[in-house]
Order: sequence, then structure tokens, then C-alpha cells
Amino acid sequence: MEGRFQDTFLDSLCYVSEHVGFYGAIKHSPADFVVTEIHVTGHLVTVDHTQEPEDKLTDNDNEPQYKKQKADLEDVEGKTIPGQAECKGEYEPVRENVDDASEALAASDCEAGLYNLLNLVLSIDVQKALLNFANSVKSAFESQVERCELCELSLGFFSNKDDRAIVHSAVRQTFPVLVTFTKNSELLVKPNLDYQELSRLTSEEEAGKFFTFLDAKVQNSTFTFQPDVSKEHRTSVHHFISRKFGKLVETKSFSEKGIDGVQRVSITVRFREKKSSSGKRQRTEEQSEIFTAFTLEKENLETLEAISYLSSVLGVLPSDFSYAGIKDKKAITYQSMVVKKVTPERMQKIESSLGKRGIKIQNVRPAKCHIHLGQLSGNHFTLIVRNIRNHSGDPSENLHHRIEEAVHSVKERGFLNYYGPQRFGKGQNMQSQEVGLTLLKEEMALAVKLFFTPEDCDDPVNKAKRYFFESGDAKGALALMPEFKVRERMMLRALNRYGMSDEGYVRSWLSIPHSMRIFYIHAYCSKIWNEAASYRIATYGLRVVEGDLVLCCKDENTKSSLCDRVHTVTATEEAENVYLMNQVVLPMPGHSIKYPSNQVGHWYKEALAKAGLQLCKFRVGPLQLNIPGCYRHILKYPRNLSYELFEEDDVQNQDKEKWTKPEIVQPANPLLKLSFELDSSCYATVCLREMMKCNF
Repeated sequence: MEGRFQDTFLDSLCYVSEHVGFYGAIKHSPADFVVTEIHVTGHLVTVDHTQEPEDKLTDNDNEPQYKKQKADLEDVEGKTIPGQAECKGEYEPVRENVDDASEALAASDCEAGLYNLLNLVLSIDVQKALLNFANSVKSAFESQVERCELCELSLGFFSNKDDRAIVHSAVRQTFPVLVTFTKNSELLVKPNLDYQELSRLTSEEEAGKFFTFLDAKVQNSTFTFQPDVSKEHRTSVHHFISRKFGKLVETKSFSEKGIDGVQRVSITVRFREKKSSSGKRQRTEEQSEIFTAFTLEKENLETLEAISYLSSVLGVLPSDFSYAGIKDKKAITYQSMVVKKVTPERMQKIESSLGKRGIKIQNVRPAKCHIHLGQLSGNHFTLIVRNIRNHSGDPSENLHHRIEEAVHSVKERGFLNYYGPQRFGKGQNMQSQEVGLTLLKEEMALAVKLFFTPEDCDDPVNKAKRYFFESGDAKGALALMPEFKVRERMMLRALNRYGMSDEGYVRSWLSIPHSMRIFYIHAYCSKIWNEAASYRIATYGLRVVEGDLVLCCKDENTKSSLCDRVHTVTATEEAENVYLMNQVVLPMPGHSIKYPSNQVGHWYKEALAKAGLQLCKFRVGPLQLNIPGCYRHILKYPRNLSYELFEEDDVQNQDKEKWTKPEIVQPANPLLKLSFELDSSCYATVCLREMMKCNF
């Protein structure tokens, strides 16, 4: 790992232990670094199980939010929330011991079901405040305020996600003028500015009914606006719905004669059907939900590059693939993957054509749904460290003792859980975190420029980048860019189509899958985390202090969000040593996390302000990116750590007799084999750095 970033990055990191360590070289070849993903069930993904692991992925946590809400709302007090077409107030709600606020709530369109739900989870005072807030918003909209600036209203804290789902749906169905959102476990409402815009194009009544229809998401349902004689006005409505909700619904104008013989044109809205993978023929509903799971083996290839190649071979989108984590490039890696719209039979047919690209697939089997990032137990590593020797200036001649000491130290004391350099890329002129910062600041043109910044070499990829960087000619650069650089080609194609303009820059980023877009922002947040961890250790060392955040274990039977499990250490708890260092976490920046209340929290604020992110909402609307943040343990431990020492020549000759006894003569060309497991999102290179006390 070379380049200006790696030098400064690695030098700033701290160590846990004070053992001497040793020197060695890693990743001499991909075969020296073998990574095998560990499934959530605990077995390696290379193991062919007859029972499909993905059967266990049908839990509600893997369903889209609106499906979870719909499921959560069924059978509350023996009733199912009706869809938009059924919300006609066909039965009377119970009105005993209800004041004026509740009466007004119960009198809305979807009376009984929605009233009963809100009454279940909201106090009378909150219902009053909600009604007053909704009336204020509606009055502001009616007064033609250009931009409603009413503040948010809190409905309280709901640690139970089922209660939050009920309130989300009930409030939106009852008050289309409002939208709901969650911060940590607090549920808030604010004005629905999309409602305001649509009500100016149609009417308040129609806007309310449209948003009720939209939120209900009843399959195969449609919504029709009142007939409109003005084509220009209909076009405005079409454009509004396409711009705001184009991925969810589609619109079409229909003409029919009334009983008076006059031709009338109305706009009808319906939810989009899922397209086929080729886009040339329609699949049945059953076929469109096909998922195939497999184990991906790749060599000297990035995960996203492998996905890009597979998507081009199969004729599907890169976004149709899902995976639990991104694996190293210069390595042989095995990981679980699921692809949508492809049958197992079709997946098996392409096996023979993949080997030339460093890709193999195995354990192909049907699946029921996608997998998501982090859905793994960890990774198993088998590593070869070559050119083993003592550090310069180390008087010891017993290399075996140094290795044994280092392995024991890391087993007992762990390592600092930094993000490894591969998280940020190995380029010298451009780093992923630099692109991520510009995206957070919504500097789209600069982000594109950074993305296409060439390195100081003349391979075809950098020749194409250099041409675009110097000329701005997207079409010419596209002709030069190799076919396997799918990400770069998609962005250049969008820039060629939409031009070098604000729209073109946004479209170029939207042309690549969401997982690729957000990767760059995560890289920047990872850089901040690493620097915060170094500051935390330099300031307080390896002891738990007041203001630290710790991740507490909750009762397994109690539903709680991650934020509910994060606790701020008090002075009393520090004095009594209530918590251990391996419970301390630091936040990855985002909009739904809290920061430590000690000096580390101040450091975060200063670092973000220095980067120009003091007002950052950690939402990039134009790119549909939402960064809630998360928490990461500072200290981690390897599991099942073992080592063997060989002669280099013995390994090449497949004669792998161990050298493990100090009294045996030290090998002339020592080579170290390490085997261990790490939790998900932990880096083997960082663990090795702690063990060897050297930068690679």
C-alpha cells in the first residue's frame, strides 16, 4: 500500500499493546490473503448446506418499511386498516369519554380504524396538539404562503417499532397535510410541502385524497383526478407526480365521454409494476420476485467490479445484486450474494464463462429475498506473511519468540478497530473519502472531477480518465474507457446524455447503484471515525471515562433500536468501573446518532466544522442518500487465532512441516501462516498491524 494518504493515515493510528512485533510483507499474491465470509448461522459460506440459509431472511426487518407498517397495522382491536378506496366511514367509532380533539380526529375520512389506532398510542394532550398543528399547517397552506416554515411537532418517544409504525401510518392517512419522520426513537411531524404544491395544482380535497392513496400503497389500486380541460395544466400535474414520485407510481391521461356527450380527460395514477430484467418483455408477478443465492469467489477483483461484470453477463442491473459486505481486492474471497430476476438454472449456465475474469460461483440455490449489508457473523482469514524478520534495531535473534509474544498479546488485549486503508482506495491523486466529502456538501461537479482524477500511469483506464479530466468530452472518454469499468462507463454515458451541467452531474451519480454512491460517503465518515478513535485513545487511553458511549445489552425479549442501547457513562460509573473498554463505542457521523459528552464529542464538532459540515443534515436529497450513522466498537479481539511458521521453499514444494519449537534452528526464509476470525466490518490488515507493529 503506497501513496501519500497511506503514509499519513497509518502513522496517525495508535496501538493497544507494547510488544515489539516483527516485520513482514502481506499480499505478495492474492493467494496469500484468503477471506471467507461467515454466515449469520455461523458456518462458512463455502459450505454447501442443503437447507438454504436465506430461508431465515424472511423476518420483518428485511421487508420494505411500508410492508412492515401494513403488517403491523393489521388486526388492531380486531380491525384491519382499510385502503384508500375503503375509507368511507362505513362504521361508527367508539366515542365514550372523548374530548373535542378526539372527536375531530374520529371525524376524518378513515374514521374508526385510524381514530382507534391513534387513541391506542397517543395521549389526549398529544392528540390535541397534533390536531392544532395540522390546522395551523392547513391555514398556512390556504393563505398561499410561498414556503411553509412551521416548526416540527414531537409526538413523543416510541421505543417499540410496532407503535411507531402505527403512528406513522395513522397520522399520514388522517392528516395528508403532514409527514412523519423519526429521530432516534422520537416520532415527529412536519408540514407536507408536496401536499402544498399539489393542492395549488388541483384542490385541497384532491391533494388530500391523493396522498392518502399514496401512503396506503394498496396493490393494484388507482387514483383518478377530476376531469381537466386544460392540456397545459394536465402536463403540470403529470410533471409534478413524475418528479416527486416517479419511481413509485406512473400517470396516464384517459379520455371518455360523459352522459352529456362531452369528451373529458382525466389523469389516472397507478403504482408501477416491476419490470423484467431485459425490459423487453413483461414477467409474471411470480417471476418478477425470483431470487437466487450463490457464493461468489473472486480473485484480485473488487466486489463492485465483480457485480458490474455479472450484471452485464446476466442482463440485469447492478442494483439487482445484494451482499453482506465488500471484500478485499488483492485477495481470494468467498462471500454470499443474492441476485433478483435470475433463476438458479440461468445462473449455473454462466459459470463456465466467468473464470477468465477471476470469478467463480458455487452453492447456487433459490432464495426468498435479498440480503443486506452487515448480515453476516464475520469473516475467516487465512493469511501468508512473507519475508519475516525482526525490526531493525531489535537485539533479539529469536524471531519465534517475537511472533509468539505478538500473537499472545493480540489474543489477550485485542486491537484498535480502525477502518483499514482499503476502505479508502489506494490511489495517490484521489481518495474515496475526498469524493464522499464533496457529495455531502452537494458539490456535484467537483465530485465528478475527483472521481475521474487520473493516477500517474498510462493504463487504458487512466488514459480515458485523463482525456475526460483535460477535455470534458464525455463521449470521447466513453469510447476510451474499457468495457469492464462499468461504473465509470455508466457515469460517462449519463454525462454525455444530460451534458456537463448541474443536472448532468446529478444524473451521472444517479446512474450508478445506491450502494456505490453511498460507498464514498461512508469512506469519509470512516476517516472521521479513525481520527476520532486516535484522539480518544491519545486523550483518555484504554480506560472508560465519563462521557464515553457504551453499547449495553438489552433483554432479548425487549424490542429496542440501536440508539436505545447506547448509554452515556456517568462519573459514578467511571469511578466504580462499571463498564469495560470493549463496550465503548464511537459514532460514525450521521443524522440519528449522539456524540460522546466528553472532549471526544467536542472533537467531532470541530472536525466536521473544519470540513465545512457544521450544518450538514447527512441527507443528500438529489442523490437519494440518507446517512443515519451508526456506532462502532473501539476495541476488538480476533477469534480462533493460530499460527504456523514454514520455510519459504517448503511451502513452494508443498512440504508444510511446522517449525514451532524455539530450540529448532530458525528457518533461512521464514514464512508465517495465520488463521483467525473477525467480526463483520473488522479489518485483518488492522489486526496484523497491531500484531506486527509495522505499516505495510
